[in-house]
Amino acid sequence: MKQFTNEVARREPAFVMRLKRLGSLHQCRLSFMRILTRRMACDGWTFSRSAFEIDARGVGHAVYAAKGPNRTYSLVAFAHDLPSEMRSDRVIAEAWDATFTLFDGVPTADDIERLSRNIPLQEAGRISEQELSLSRANRSVRLWGHVIDQLAKGQQPDLEKINSVGYLMRTTAVYGSGKFGAADRDKIATRDEMQAPFQAEMLSVYLTRTFVRDLVQHLANLRGGDAAVTLDPAIARQLGIGNSTGLGMAPFIINHPVLFNNWIMAREEAISRVRALKYASSSERQLFWNLLARSKLSVEAWRSKHPRQIEKLRQLKVDMTALAEWYQGDAPDQEYPWDRLVRWSGNTLSEEGQELVGSLILEPYGHLVDGLESCMADGNSEAFTIDGVMTTGDVRSLIRESFGWALDMNWNDPENCARAWYVSEEKLEPRMGERFEEPIADYEQPLAPARDAALAFRALEIFEPHQPIAEFLASHPEHRHTIRRAQMSQYAPYGEIRDNTISATVLPIDMLRAKLSFFGATHFDPRSDRWLRICMFSGAPYPEDLTEKNADFWVFPEVKN
Repeated sequence: MKQFTNEVARREPAFVMRLKRLGSLHQCRLSFMRILTRRMACDGWTFSRSAFEIDARGVGHAVYAAKGPNRTYSLVAFAHDLPSEMRSDRVIAEAWDATFTLFDGVPTADDIERLSRNIPLQEAGRISEQELSLSRANRSVRLWGHVIDQLAKGQQPDLEKINSVGYLMRTTAVYGSGKFGAADRDKIATRDEMQAPFQAEMLSVYLTRTFVRDLVQHLANLRGGDAAVTLDPAIARQLGIGNSTGLGMAPFIINHPVLFNNWIMAREEAISRVRALKYASSSERQLFWNLLARSKLSVEAWRSKHPRQIEKLRQLKVDMTALAEWYQGDAPDQEYPWDRLVRWSGNTLSEEGQELVGSLILEPYGHLVDGLESCMADGNSEAFTIDGVMTTGDVRSLIRESFGWALDMNWNDPENCARAWYVSEEKLEPRMGERFEEPIADYEQPLAPARDAALAFRALEIFEPHQPIAEFLASHPEHRHTIRRAQMSQYAPYGEIRDNTISATVLPIDMLRAKLSFFGATHFDPRSDRWLRICMFSGAPYPEDLTEKNADFWVFPEVKN
C-alpha cells in the first residue's frame, strides 16, 4: 500500500511561471491528445468513412465519423488541387491543399453542399453552430510526392525522409470556440467527451491524419494501378500531422489567465502527488525506466536548425545520460524516490531535462493523475467579475504577490518596453512590433501585464488602504483590466507569466511551446523567435487500431530489440 506525506507542496508559481521554464515544457499524461485517445479507447468509440469522393487530381470531399457513447462527430474534409505558387503557411494565405470542419453529428447531403461552398474559403466563408472547428492544411513539399511515387512503383517510401519530415500535411490553423461562426465552447462544455480543453480540435486533427493517409494511398493507387502497394502500417504510424504556429497563438496564455492556471496547476498537482509517494513498486520503476529509454529515442530523433533549440537539445542529451546513470543507482529503492529525483534534477539538469523528469514521473500513476483532467477547463465565470468592495490595500497585496519582481523595474528604459503587441488590420491576428521603430504604440493591446501592474500599483499609492477598489476605478478606469487580473490571482496563482512580455529579449516561442506542450506536441522546431513547427499524433494508432492497450504510450517511440 502506498504511503503519502504532506511535505511535498506544489512548486511555487514564481519558479514555474518563468518564460524560460515554460518554454521547456514537454507533453505529459494530461496533454489533450492523450486525454482524447484514452477516452475514445476506454469508451469504445467506433469510426467509419461514409464518403470518399476524390478524383484523380486529388480533388473532392470525404467524411469520417467518430461515434462515442452519446453522439457522433464527423470530419468533413475537402481536398483541392493547389498550384505550388499558392501554397503558403502564412495566415494571410487564401488557398490550401485541404480544408476541414468538425461537424456536430452526421451531415446530410444538404450540409455537405453548404459546407462545400464555405469551408474551402475558411475565414471568408460562413459556418454555423453545427460546426465545431474550422481548419486547413498544406502538403509537405519534401514528402508528399515522394510517398505517392514510391507507393505507385510498388515500393515503400524512404525511412530517412519519413523521419526527417514526420508528416504528409501540416495544419496552418485549427479554429474553434465560436471563431468565424463555429459553435461556442458553451455548447459542448458539459459533454463528458468535450469537458477537457480543446477536445474538438484534437479530434479534428486526429481524423485529419487518417484522411491524409487515405488520400495519399488513393492517389498512389490511381497512379500505379496494379503495381501500387499499401503504405506499411508501421511507417504510417510514424507520420503525424505537422503544424506551423506563429504569433497568433502567443497571447492566448496571457489573455486566458484562469484557463492557463488550470493547466499548469493540474500538472503541478500531479507532480506533487507523485513526489509524495513514499515508495515506488518494482513495476512502477520498470515502467519509468522503459519510458525513459523510449524518451531517449525521441530526443535523438528531434531535429532543429534554430541555434537556441540546438543548444537546448545538446543539453537535453547530456541530461538523458546523467538521468540514466542516476536512476541505475540505488535511489529508486529508497524512500520518496520521485521527490529525490525531482530535487536532484533541479540541481543537476537543464530546464529541458527538469521538465522532462516532471512529465515522466507521472507516467506510472494514471490512477493518481488522470482524474485531474476534469479540472483543466475554465468554468469559473465569477473570477472575471471585479469585486468593488475589496480594499485597495488588499489589491496592492495581490499585485505584489504576482508582480513584485516588476514593481521596481524602470519601465521607461527602452530595453524594458522595446516591443508592443497589436492586431493586424488585414487578418485580425496578433502581431508584435518594435515600439521605437514602428508607429504601433497607439494600437497596443493589453499584453504587458507586468508593466500595467506596476503602473496600477503606483496609482494606488495615493489611496488609503481601507478604501474600496471601486473608488479607485471610478477615477482610474484605465486600470480595470489590471485590477481584474489581480483579483483573478486569488483563484489562479499560476495565471501570470513572471517575466516581461514586451522586453527587447522576449521570445514568443516560449509562450507557444508552453501551450503546445499541453496539446501534446513533440519535437518543437523554432523557425525564428516568433514561430515554430511541431508534429501531432505521430506514433498514435489509427482509428481502426485504437485499443485501451495502445491508447496512451503511443507518444513514446518503441525501442527496437
